[in-house]
Amino acid sequence: AVLPLPPAAGVTAAAGVSGAGGVPGAEALPELPVRSDAGRTYQVFGVEYQVLDSAEGYVERGLASWYGPQFHGRATASGERFDQHGLSAAHRTLPLHTWVEVVNLETGASLTLRINDRGPFAHTDERIIDLSYGAAQRLGVVADGTAPVEVRALTSPAAVGASAVGRSPVGRPPAGRY
Repeated sequence: AVLPLPPAAGVTAAAGVSGAGGVPGAEALPELPVRSDAGRTYQVFGVEYQVLDSAEGYVERGLASWYGPQFHGRATASGERFDQHGLSAAHRTLPLHTWVEVVNLETGASLTLRINDRGPFAHTDERIIDLSYGAAQRLGVVADGTAPVEVRALTSPAAVGASAVGRSPVGRPPAGRY
């Protein structure tokens, strides 16, 4: 099963996570309820997408892009408010709330992120993941706009913990959310 499981009703996505992404001067965003969508089919720009039932064994290489100011504060597909300064990502088919390790193949920089939105929907033949501005900064993607990456789903507490070692607590899964 993909870990962590979606939280129980009434639990918000911001539990245990900095609402302002730890950025000085960034305001905390109001909390919204969390949704799951495993197995769901949806359509964007006339193209139908099927969300995977499980992220088990998922590994893919392609381009990462990033998104930020134009979506800051808007609701994500998971129901959370998008925080451009936070550490999160959008993916077309991985179930929401899946933890992934993203590795910049040019620099070796890596980061553990949670999928909380859908996308990218531009250049879908190349782009496999959209990073929040904060994640793109840490991975060195902002200047060029895209970078070659490997995305690997982390589907066990041990894998998520091992991948998060040495990274900011903002990028780690909240304790007790498996």
